[in-house]
Amino acid sequence: MHVGILGGTGPAGSGLAARLASVGVEVTIGSRSAERAQQTCATVKQRWPDLDLALDGADNEAASQAELVVVATPWDAVTSMAAALADHLEDKVIISMANAIAMVGTELQPLIPPRGSMAAALQAVLPTSLVAGAFHHLPARSLAALDHPVDSDVMICSDHLAAIQATSNLVELVPDLRPIDAGSLSSAAAIEAFTAVLLQVNRRYRSHATIRLRGVKTGAKGVGGGLAGVETEGHQ
Repeated sequence: MHVGILGGTGPAGSGLAARLASVGVEVTIGSRSAERAQQTCATVKQRWPDLDLALDGADNEAASQAELVVVATPWDAVTSMAAALADHLEDKVIISMANAIAMVGTELQPLIPPRGSMAAALQAVLPTSLVAGAFHHLPARSLAALDHPVDSDVMICSDHLAAIQATSNLVELVPDLRPIDAGSLSSAAAIEAFTAVLLQVNRRYRSHATIRLRGVKTGAKGVGGGLAGVETEGHQ
């Protein structure tokens, strides 16, 4: 599998890139500047010289031509970037991990985009793409620490069952991550907003806490094999 991460030079994007590459996924880190992306790639490889990471850096246009694309750009650049690359993103699964968050006084607070969530805004700009929201609650530092597992559930939402399945398959490649079908794209508003709460808790307790849902019994193969007891009527 080849994954392109647009805006992947930030902590979250580069952390996800490193984690995916560590389990054998071919990853292209994208950026407005190919040079910056290549520098980020080199930094990750230098940190883990004993790992054969299939990781390279390029501009966002090159990264957008991957089989599956993750959007990790700052929230206020998501729609303009997607519109500029729309021709390369048609009919593909696009995973948004963007969160609209701002520092208000001493606290991180969620912002509500015009369409309710960044994932919904992305779907509106890319009507032929299969947009999913995922990876919002994984601490960037934990993702990048390849010598430690990331023990977490990953809530996935989309209006397209194919996007739920593809995202789930990607999540399942990483040990100790579990995909959770969180329903249609309307769930993205709450999922994205909760990121601000989790970040605030981690700042207050100086921790790297993740999300784990108790009482949810998933199928042996996660969403790809059918999530036990989870309805999928909202998915196309």
